[in-house]
Amino acid sequence: MNALPERIACLSTEAVDTLYRLGAQDRIAGISGYTVYPPEARHDKPKISGFTSMKLEKILAVQPDLVIGFSDLQRPLLDECERAGLATLWFNHRDLAGIHAMVRRLGALVDKAASAEALCAQLQARQDSIAAAAALLPRRPRVCFEEWDEPIICGIGWVSEIIELAGGIDIFADKARAGLARDRIVSAEDILARRPELILGSWCGKRFVPDKVLARPGFADLGAQLLEIKSADILAPGPTAIERGAAQVLAAIQSFVEDSTHSSCKT
Repeated sequence: MNALPERIACLSTEAVDTLYRLGAQDRIAGISGYTVYPPEARHDKPKISGFTSMKLEKILAVQPDLVIGFSDLQRPLLDECERAGLATLWFNHRDLAGIHAMVRRLGALVDKAASAEALCAQLQARQDSIAAAAALLPRRPRVCFEEWDEPIICGIGWVSEIIELAGGIDIFADKARAGLARDRIVSAEDILARRPELILGSWCGKRFVPDKVLARPGFADLGAQLLEIKSADILAPGPTAIERGAAQVLAAIQSFVEDSTHSSCKT
């Protein structure tokens, strides 16, 4: 693609978030119906897809000169767009470094390289701040992150990194680098064996229900604290995961450590 794209169809929410932050929102022709950030995007832009589903006629209706998607789950959607003659851009990053690389790639794509560098610097400063706060914690609690409940899917790469950055120990860090969600499926017995002290739930697209977790055999006996982090704040691999998701993970870990320290002092 020689010319800069003027009409971009974003099937992934983090691309929408990033393009708005870069000041390139006028180039967005359509968005995913799951888009939450920025809030104005839902009012300003037509919704053209879900996350794993779309109707090609809706994509074609906004006359895009580029369609952007993310992950193996959206690869088939982009393949369908390509067969219809549309140019596509596929991201498949799974870590914090990949978020920065995506920001820079999109910045170059819309002639906003300087804005992209400024955004990356802002995100890095946030990561450094979180790491500095985590370094003050007296201990690192064991954390389980649930991305889904049936089957139980543990956190993806950038989520695992965020947990470690914020001062926690991701009990499934060994699985976080798996490329496919099915490779991050764990059993209730796996979780019990690793004895998490804090369970963070972010069931993608639906509300986290602590009582449902505690109803699993043996989970109430763990004595773990349970907390929801909205999936829109941490499961889209873009700036929001660092600015909102990581901050909430840090707050959850700080609160847990403080509570457990006070409990130990009382006994």
